[in-house]
Amino acid sequence: MYISDADALAAFCERAGEARVLGVDTEFLREKTYYPKLCLIQVGTADEIAAIDPILIQDLDPLVDLLTDTRITKVFHACGQDLEVIRDALGCVPAPVFDTQLAAAFLGFRMQLGYGALVEAYTGVRLPKAESLTDWSQRPLDREQLVYAEDDVRYLPGIYERMMDELIARDRLSWLTPEMDDLCDPAKYERNPREAYRHLKRSGSLTRKQMAIAREVCAWREQKAAYRDIPRKWVCSDEVLVEICRHTPKTAERLKRIRGTEQIPARDAEELVAAIRKGLLCDPDDLPYVERHARPAAETESVVDLMNAMLRLKSEKSGVAPQLIATRDELTHFAVNGGSGRLAKGWRYELVGRSLEQLLGGQIGLTVKNGRIEVL
Repeated sequence: MYISDADALAAFCERAGEARVLGVDTEFLREKTYYPKLCLIQVGTADEIAAIDPILIQDLDPLVDLLTDTRITKVFHACGQDLEVIRDALGCVPAPVFDTQLAAAFLGFRMQLGYGALVEAYTGVRLPKAESLTDWSQRPLDREQLVYAEDDVRYLPGIYERMMDELIARDRLSWLTPEMDDLCDPAKYERNPREAYRHLKRSGSLTRKQMAIAREVCAWREQKAAYRDIPRKWVCSDEVLVEICRHTPKTAERLKRIRGTEQIPARDAEELVAAIRKGLLCDPDDLPYVERHARPAAETESVVDLMNAMLRLKSEKSGVAPQLIATRDELTHFAVNGGSGRLAKGWRYELVGRSLEQLLGGQIGLTVKNGRIEVL
């Protein structure tokens, strides 16, 4: 069902509001804008599927009410970008949500499992990929495009029911629930220009003083890109910003001597220089903290290798993907800091953290038996 007017949307949302579970997906573009442009939102119950056109419909309030109805579970696959797009376009973060990609990692599948592979595993259906590069902003949409879009939610309610049964049978639901709740936290999708410098690529070699400049110039770029609704790199690339932080030009003329700044308009150049000056004047007590990941000592690396063997053993036995349990950096943190971090609490501690404590304390060990690692 293709919905392109407010009356049809209101009628569908009223019917869908009676459902207990909704499959949800979005089609969007962001290559030429700062804010992702929502082009289509698919919503499916067990009985019907709607491809809702947010470009043609002005009043989307019924959809907002549906997505924020706490009585209904919204099922997505890899929902991070979808929730960001919905938040920007509709001003809400759907809740509660169930992410089938995340749930799959608790049920013996690899991390980052694709939607097509999930559908095939649970239903035996192979989904076509013919429309994966569609420009969803173009109208009209043809039947093939709509069928492709609707397939992205067609199987979600049924897969959700089967996954819930498996999670309950394996006593994994209590582990998954806090992870899902975290996805619905609106704070995850807030954009703070003053924090943008944390995502500046190739900034690892900058000093704290240079990072203070990075904080100011990245905030300037963020605000400029948002105001113009263009990608950040169209204002100034990460590579150029890093060079600016290293050279700290005090005038627009000096700024223009840095390769890659030629396209910056004169007014922007003056504003950028002002941001550099502000960073240079940063109070020493307010300098950004630069977290350096120093390479651990050889002895620590060996210990972490042993911990990683324990993690993989627990992963294999539990069916929880190892990358979901902990990264190597988290294992190192746990070893160096006396058992702290995510591995020291919740389901991760229950699954592997306690055993790692015992391993580090010499209370248990690992051995090889019949070609497999086992706990001593």
